[in-house]
Amino acid sequence: MQKLFSQIETIHPISPAAAKALSLIGKEVSFSKGRNIQEIGHTCKTLYFVKKGVVRIYYFKEAIDITESFEFENAFVARAESLFTGKPSRKAIQAIEDTTLIAIDADKMFGQFDTHPDLERLFRKIIETSYVHTVNRIESLQFNTAEERYKALLKAAPDVLKRIPLKYVASYLGITQVSLSRIRGIK
Repeated sequence: MQKLFSQIETIHPISPAAAKALSLIGKEVSFSKGRNIQEIGHTCKTLYFVKKGVVRIYYFKEAIDITESFEFENAFVARAESLFTGKPSRKAIQAIEDTTLIAIDADKMFGQFDTHPDLERLFRKIIETSYVHTVNRIESLQFNTAEERYKALLKAAPDVLKRIPLKYVASYLGITQVSLSRIRGIK
């Protein structure tokens, strides 16, 4: 839990009482490489913190596997559209490497908000960051070339090509593996 609390300090410090409450509703879970953490059609009721490893959020469109995002160590992950609506998600969360997460029961966390407003503020800041990331991702797909998206990905996650299969990187960039190979070959 120490890694979680260290990351929380960088987002929004919480009181010792809030930290204790959070530690009581969070538990460490592990998933082997390739295993789904949440399946498509699952209703999200958990906020995850990536302690070790990397995960991806993906979905299928016309039987094609499409990667929406990658989340590395110290990131928070949830299917927000499902978490807030209570409806099943059309997306899954998958471990790309052997992964260790801190799973936080969202309903129990929400139940702590009146007692610990600093937890509510922390959660709001996590969701705000996620929202901005999503908007930036959409705008990148709208306005940037595949090569620009590739360079931005390498800048944001320099070891992405060592940790993530190229088929997922290509999918994330919205291109084919052949196009990715061509872009990688440009000096």
